[in-house]
Amino acid sequence: MGTVPPQGTEIARFLDWLRTERGRTFASYADLHAWSTGDLDGFWSAVAEFFAVRFETPPEAVLASRGMPGAQWFPGARINYAEHALRRAGDEPAVIAYSQTRDRVELSWSQLRDQVARARAGLRRLGVGRGDRVVAYAPNIPETLVAFLATASLGAVWASCAPEFGARSVIDRFAQVEPVVLLVVPGYTYGVKPVDRTAEVAAVRAGLPSVRHVVAIPYGPGEVPDALPWEALLAEPADLVPEYVPFDHPLCVLFSSGTTGRPKAIVHGHGGILLEHLKNHALSWDLRAGDRILWFSTTAWMMWNALVSGLLVGASVVLVDGDPVHPDASRQWRLAAETGATLMGASPGWLMACRAAGLEPAREHDLSRIRQIGAAGSPLPPEGYRWVAQQFPGVLLNVGSGGTDVCSGIVQGGPWQPVVEGEIAGPALGVAAAAFDADGKPVVGELGELVITEPMPSMPVGFWGDADGARYRQAYFDLYPGVWRHGDWVRFSGAGTVVVAGRSDATLNRGGVRLGTAEFYGVVEELPEVADSLVVHLEDPAGGNGELLLCVAPAPGAQLDEALRARIAGALRTALSPRHVPDRIVAVPAVPRNRTGKKLELPVKRILLGAAPDDVAGRDVLADPSSLDAFVELASARSGGDSSVGQGQCGEGE
Repeated sequence: MGTVPPQGTEIARFLDWLRTERGRTFASYADLHAWSTGDLDGFWSAVAEFFAVRFETPPEAVLASRGMPGAQWFPGARINYAEHALRRAGDEPAVIAYSQTRDRVELSWSQLRDQVARARAGLRRLGVGRGDRVVAYAPNIPETLVAFLATASLGAVWASCAPEFGARSVIDRFAQVEPVVLLVVPGYTYGVKPVDRTAEVAAVRAGLPSVRHVVAIPYGPGEVPDALPWEALLAEPADLVPEYVPFDHPLCVLFSSGTTGRPKAIVHGHGGILLEHLKNHALSWDLRAGDRILWFSTTAWMMWNALVSGLLVGASVVLVDGDPVHPDASRQWRLAAETGATLMGASPGWLMACRAAGLEPAREHDLSRIRQIGAAGSPLPPEGYRWVAQQFPGVLLNVGSGGTDVCSGIVQGGPWQPVVEGEIAGPALGVAAAAFDADGKPVVGELGELVITEPMPSMPVGFWGDADGARYRQAYFDLYPGVWRHGDWVRFSGAGTVVVAGRSDATLNRGGVRLGTAEFYGVVEELPEVADSLVVHLEDPAGGNGELLLCVAPAPGAQLDEALRARIAGALRTALSPRHVPDRIVAVPAVPRNRTGKKLELPVKRILLGAAPDDVAGRDVLADPSSLDAFVELASARSGGDSSVGQGQCGEGE
């Protein structure tokens, strides 16, 4: 990129402001990033001032303590996230919502504010106050957003789960925070299939004894008995007077996936999420007043929180519920055209599916307003970069990686950063990201643990119920004291670009060399006969080399025969190295993924090593609950010494 960012971008406006108000100039993104992580007080105070953050009482400092964990941001400040999300007014759309359950719903900025004020008053009538927990077993619809902002405006604490989760998974999450109010929907429609969730709602109610009130949103088939109707919650007009709370007061609790153990209840604060999302959405995603963001997400993923934070910068948010590819893979492109989306978020898997289907979205739809296409959730292969560049010349592809733990991106792109095929542009502003080796030393040009060496405002306040912080420290600071270990296996180039090679706990140890899983998938899944794949290394308890096992879901009409095995092995040997050639290649019907599209490598590995499936992953957190069955069968065959299964097929994979 040039020495200055493109004119008209939000990061260009920020640089102009820094030059005028702070007397600071920067020759490159690298220089700006170095300042953003080297002068935390200067950078984050600039973010707060540039975006006109309103502190009801001003902070005594920006960062009172830099130690991790325990950094103290903006001590003494009192603030409210919801106030900033509702600063706009007028008749322009703030929320545009689509689903397969009902017709399109649209709320103007003034209507959104009115509904939030009414819901806030309704929650107060139910006795909800500062610090109480309000939870929603509800989809990505306007009512859920209204309830979240109303909860935040009261200084109460929010948590949500998608209604496709089963009762056990919901209770495992919500019971940790002991909610007083539960919002539910009786059902929904997915594609053309009506889904009744009244039995699950009843089970969730029974499993949450702390709940004093249930509020039923009219959505989908069925009814919820003995619940307060949503309309009654919003019955009385009211003014929106936010409850100002300390900077680190809990705003929401996000839950980890629950595919590697009990879901972590990750607490995020008002101020941290406010500042991080203002910075991210404007300076990386280039969102501003009048823009529109469409990013498919359920309410169980941190991308929902990031999506609705588009309101903070005055952008309208497009909410999508139901089957994202019904009636076909073009649905989201059609919605982007209809709503005039300027930022289109996408999962890499969906982009690759569009490529495989031969779609030409920019030719088939009017997508002329799109300035950025965001991709997150899993690595995007180089072919995906090329497809987006071919389909959308002049549109920025912003690939990022971050997570629930910081509710934002750690490494990602932006208007002032280059797009490098197959790589992420670099660390986000304010994020001191690096790769460490086993001795805690930074490495460049080789794989290492993704770490953050300086505090970020959106690092969690803590885990709910973790009074002494022991679980929190163990989760992030067990390996490198005072340094955040994120859990990804990454490589930084000398130019600062990044490749995420997979989860560090799922890396493959072959002869003492750790191999990232993502590079396998980039080679194997480019073969037309392969629909999906998953690779694990199964250690030998006797101390041998173990087994490198590649599981392949053949494409429709394809068969995993010896010829295809040879092509896979040859492609891995040529593109990567002989060390990457698996010991065995087996066929499976499907690769297990969670509902955000991430492959469940560690749960599969644990099953193959003898763990019970229900001990490693709740079925209802899987995109396909039956996808573990083939691995249970394979584990049984391995333990019984039946090598024929491994050489040929597993379940119905052939």
